This record gives sequence, structure tokens and C-alpha cells, in this order.
Amino acid sequence: MILAAGAGARVGAGSNKVLLPLGDRPVLAWSVQDALALDDVRRVLVVVRPGEADDVAAALAPHLGDGEVGLVEGGATRHASEWAGVQALVPEIEAGEVDVVAIHDGARPLAGRALFAATIRTARESGGALPGVRLAGLLPLDGRTLPTELDGVQTPQAFRARDLVAAYSAAAADDFEGTDTAACWSRYRDLPVVRVPSDPANLKITFAEDLDLALALVTGR
Repeated sequence: MILAAGAGARVGAGSNKVLLPLGDRPVLAWSVQDALALDDVRRVLVVVRPGEADDVAAALAPHLGDGEVGLVEGGATRHASEWAGVQALVPEIEAGEVDVVAIHDGARPLAGRALFAATIRTARESGGALPGVRLAGLLPLDGRTLPTELDGVQTPQAFRARDLVAAYSAAAADDFEGTDTAACWSRYRDLPVVRVPSDPANLKITFAEDLDLALALVTGR
């Protein structure tokens, strides 16, 4: 599942940031292509903003080849969009056709196939998995002493499918919204979330300069 329902106002563009060009394709197309290329991925679902399905479909169409992507409208928050995507997958999950769901931020175009595969594999083994990258040079604003080792959390985050449905169903009943998928999982499931080593190149495009950096990384590759 690839989330593409954010506004992206801080980039300064007049459209959804995941539809901006990055090299020879839109930002969103990079992660969609990586997900489609994985052998054990049954389905790729893109969660879009209400009213943007046609725009997203048109942007992705030239880059899909023989691959197929489903589109589902998201909600007003990240959690609501994730829940919409999970609900769309419930029939396949209940039928045993999907055993792990990976949730990725479409604004992280450079995660790469290896990270997708490693996160899915780890979730299949342990229950949940997410990429982490070591943070350096942090300064607490309130004077606290920080731990010597801290990780920044990235996506794709992956989880066993049936437990993910149970967690989001419980969250809906409690009117709980997490900041990311792992927050909801950790609140309602006892299974661990295992860290998968990642790389700072798996950046999230938030500001205009992030797009410039991503282009430099793409060109370097």
C-alpha cells in the first residue's frame, strides 16, 4: 500500500507533491515500480486524495508496463488513509491471499526494492518491521539528555495482515489515530516491530530542496 493522499503544501507546488517530476517519472512512480517488481507482491494499492484518482491514474499509466495498481480514496489524516487502504484489502486478507501488508509513503521515492523486500520478509518472520536510520547531531530544546543512539523511522513499514486488520479495527472502535502504522500496531498487538537497517537516501520529500536532493541522488545512481 502506497500512501499518496497528502497535500504537500510545504514543497510550494500547486499540485500533490507525489505527482511532481523526479527525473523521467513522477515521484510516486518510483516506489510503485519498485513494489510491482517484487516477486511476492500480489497487489499494489495506492491511496489517493478524494478527487485525485484520475490525476494519479494518468500520471502512473505510462510507467506501469504490464503491472496493475488499485486506487482507493483516503481520508483527512494519515491514519484514516491507512484504514481506508486496509479495509480495501480485507477480502484478500480473509481469503488467505495476502499474508503481509507493507505501507509506504509515496513521498519517499528512493526506498528501493531491497528495502521493500527486507521489510516484508522481516514482518513475515516477526510480525512487524520498519526501516530505521541512525540519527546524529541532535540537540534537545528542553535541556534533556538524549540517548547516545537514536533512530529515525522511515517507510515501508510491514505487518502481518490479519493482525494489522485487527489493530485497525480496534483503533476504529476506540476512535484512536496513530502517527504512523507502527503506532497503531504497537497499541493493539503484542507482536514486536523489528528494525530493518536503512539509509539516509530513503528521504521524504517535504520541502523543495528535498526534491533537488532526490534528483541529485537519482542522477548519481
